Amino acid sequence: MKRKLVVGNWKMNGDRARNSALLDQLLGAVPAGVDCAVCPPFPYLSQVGEILRGSDVALGAQDVSEFPDGAYTGDVSITMLGDFGVRFVIVGHSERRALHGESDVLVARKAGVALEGGVIPIVCIGETLAERESGVTEQVLLRQLDALAATLSPEALQRIVLAYEPVWAIGSGRAATVEQVQAVLGFVRRWLGGHVSAPERSRILYGGSVKPETAGGLFGLPDADGGLIGGASLDAQSFVEICRAATVVQGS
Repeated sequence: MKRKLVVGNWKMNGDRARNSALLDQLLGAVPAGVDCAVCPPFPYLSQVGEILRGSDVALGAQDVSEFPDGAYTGDVSITMLGDFGVRFVIVGHSERRALHGESDVLVARKAGVALEGGVIPIVCIGETLAERESGVTEQVLLRQLDALAATLSPEALQRIVLAYEPVWAIGSGRAATVEQVQAVLGFVRRWLGGHVSAPERSRILYGGSVKPETAGGLFGLPDADGGLIGGASLDAQSFVEICRAATVVQGS
């Protein structure tokens, strides 16, 4: 059985003092048996990377440019991320898609650039509330997934991590039911079955207001391989409890 992966997305939060305090509480408390990563904002990659050095918690980033270098003010290349020892990078988060107009094609290109640079992309997919209520969830996901398949080889596609995030459940206090989540994760796994040689080895995460009290039920779903955690990752105790839930489910 593959290990669960729990990734903390700090979004645009933190400062040097708070980062240090959070990681001091986190390191040594994350249980064995779960793969764990944290994704701080770009300015803190150096600080967080130094603190994590030698630990079992991996360093991640929140975005990457599709370009290797050049006149792209404000962007950060995969080579730059590699200099900091980044092992994972989030691409296509719903906030990037909505607030920065990132298209499915751009997200797929970023995933490819990450893989070429030796970094594992965590590719976010998901539907808005309007799309869910219109009954087009699967069509939206299919569009996002097909863009990946059109850009990446089957071998490359096998190496990415997919993260399903129902946009309507992120930070809204509204939680998707386990039945709703499994229906989507199962759909994604079946799609992978038509595009990669070993769909059971691909990791599919869930991200959508995951909390310690809901993590066990979500991680216990047949097609859930971990979680992409937002707000709860800013509280060390909550994040550790979520990681612990992943190990409990995995060991059951």
